Amino acid sequence: MAKASVPIVRPAASASVRAAEGEYRPGPYLIDGGWLSAKAGKLWNWWQAGYSPQPYGEANAMVEACVSAYSQTVAMCPGDHWRTTASGGRERVTTSALARLLRNPNDYQSISDLLLNLVRRLYAHGEGFGYGVRNDRNEISELHLMAHGMPLIGVDGSIYYDLSGNEIAERRFDFSIPVPARDVLHVRLHTPRHPLKGVSPILATVLERAMAGAALNQQVAFYLNQARPSFMLETEQQLTKDQSEDLRMRWNDQTQGEKAGGTPILSWGLKAKPVSISPADARLADMLKITDQSIALAFRMPMAVLGIGDTPFASTEALMSSWKASGFGFCLNHIEEALGLLFRLKGQPEEYVEFDTAALMRSNFKERMEGWAIATKSGLSINEFRNAEGYPTTAHGDSPRVQQQMVPLSYGAAMQPPDPNKNSSTGAKARRRAGR
Repeated sequence: MAKASVPIVRPAASASVRAAEGEYRPGPYLIDGGWLSAKAGKLWNWWQAGYSPQPYGEANAMVEACVSAYSQTVAMCPGDHWRTTASGGRERVTTSALARLLRNPNDYQSISDLLLNLVRRLYAHGEGFGYGVRNDRNEISELHLMAHGMPLIGVDGSIYYDLSGNEIAERRFDFSIPVPARDVLHVRLHTPRHPLKGVSPILATVLERAMAGAALNQQVAFYLNQARPSFMLETEQQLTKDQSEDLRMRWNDQTQGEKAGGTPILSWGLKAKPVSISPADARLADMLKITDQSIALAFRMPMAVLGIGDTPFASTEALMSSWKASGFGFCLNHIEEALGLLFRLKGQPEEYVEFDTAALMRSNFKERMEGWAIATKSGLSINEFRNAEGYPTTAHGDSPRVQQQMVPLSYGAAMQPPDPNKNSSTGAKARRRAGR
């Protein structure tokens, strides 16, 4: 790895004009370990005031479901290097460095492992990094996923990266000097603060996750009987302190520990009154449902993909098509374009990377066969269908076939094509010679 000769500077934390030294900067603030709120940032001793940074990818079941759905689904799609041919079709390139990397990115990870963790970091942290190792032919022969990356900008505008977070790669390669951008795979989402710093859609769900967390913590405290009894004993008689303690001890003796489930005998007009959940707490399920819908909306994730709610689609293919037309389609295209940039491809439509989403329909045999039945009647050959499904080529199966009645209206009642020599001078001469 050649040492950089261009001086580099770290990017500003914000795209706006920087405040002067010592001047107050409005929050929230991105610090090590998460985000610090603007209110806490006003205090220099915020940790002593009871504030703590909020983790960037704070745990939440719906957030985890959305991030896992994207990462696991992308990992299911095999990628290929494609090139457009002169005839207007396309051919799969199998001998390029990119084609080899899409099968074996390195010696300790499969392409599924790499894509799974790359997309997970992309949606959990807003960006993902990979380090490309070049061989003697200056081709990228290995790609190593890096957990952390910091873009560095030279005084001439050159871009470098400070990479870390992969113990295997750090033992094999020297990361003490910045890595040129041409050797770095950098996939990032929205860049509101800096063109090289992506942010996750998780940031748009801070309030929803805070509300759900507060509600669930309250319920946990209730069920753990934290300062809230499950039963109250009521009586109209005046009881002394000793009598109250004696009754409490007798009640606990029959309802806790090894004697739990016993039958307490009440006297002095005592009545046991259960402490029930208030109507406001009973609406917790509805509130959490709204929170989950807001998080799924931020991730552009159809609830039906997660198995929640009713499915408004007639088939699995229609459901996946809806997701591919929105959030998932963008995710795939974003990664394809990032790989194309790393390998200096010409881009659509000449040369590009494409992940095959047909693998998502692998278990839907009936829908696949129905689709191929229509395709083979509309211009695709039998061998194209057989090869796509893993069957060998059959004789006479390369020519597209259509039904015999699919003919132009010019065929007429005789069901024969019109004579091309009719009404032409050449045809007239030919008929005169045939008459002699």
